[in-house]
Amino acid sequence: MQTKLGCTEDELIEAKEIITHLNPRPGEGKIISRDEVVVPDLIVRERDGEWSIQNYDSGLPELRISPDYIGLLEEGAQISTDARKYLKEQTDSANWFIEAIKQRRNTMIRVMKAIIEKQPQFFSGNTKDLSPMKLQDIADEVKMDISTISRSTRGKYVDTTFGIFELKSFFTEGAKKQSGEIISTNLIKQVLKDIIENENKKKPYNDERLAKKLNAAGYNVARRTVAKYREQLNYPVARLRRELK
Repeated sequence: MQTKLGCTEDELIEAKEIITHLNPRPGEGKIISRDEVVVPDLIVRERDGEWSIQNYDSGLPELRISPDYIGLLEEGAQISTDARKYLKEQTDSANWFIEAIKQRRNTMIRVMKAIIEKQPQFFSGNTKDLSPMKLQDIADEVKMDISTISRSTRGKYVDTTFGIFELKSFFTEGAKKQSGEIISTNLIKQVLKDIIENENKKKPYNDERLAKKLNAAGYNVARRTVAKYREQLNYPVARLRRELK
C-alpha cells in the first residue's frame, strides 16, 4: 500500500488513524448535539427491604383551581348565565386535566414497581444483569394497554442509587444459550464488547470470528447478528480496528 500510494510508513499510519475516526454516516453531522441535563421523573430507593418509588416533583407547584373562581359558581354569586356556563366548562376542564396528571403519576409508579419486580438482579446492584423483558410483559403485569406503557416509559428517567437510567433501557430482547437458558441480549453485547476490547489489535477478529468466539462461549449468535450488535456498540469493522504498529 505504501508503494502504491507513494507514502512513508508514518504517513500511512497517520492516514489510517484519521480514517478510523471518521464518521461513516456524515449526514448525521448536520444534527447539532448538545449536552442535555436529565431531570429524572421518578426516584427509587430501598428502605428496610422495601422499595420506595416517588414522582420527582421537587419545585413544581401543586395544580389547583382558584378559590375565587369556585366561589363565583356558588349559589348567590352575581354573575350572568353565560359567565356561569363558561366558568363551569373551564373548571370541569381544569379538574379533568388535574386528574389526568394524577393518573399519569400513579401509572408511572405502577410501571416502575413492575419493572423492579421483573429486574431483581439489576436492582440488587448487578446493573449489567438485565432479564429479557418486553413492553407487553409490563402491560400484562399492571393490566394496562401496551400503548399506555409505551407512553409512560418513552423519554422518562429514574434516579436510582446506581445512577440515572432511561426507563426504556430496562426493556431488552431475549436470546437462548446453547444450554437452553434464556438471557438478555444486553449480556451478549457485553461479552462481545469484552472480546473486542481484549483482541489482538494487530489481528482483530472479523464478524465471522467474533461469532465463533461467542458460540464457543455458549451463545448462539449468527454473523449477521454479531455485525448488528457490533455497530450498536459503536465498533468499526475489523480492518478499521487494526493497528498498523
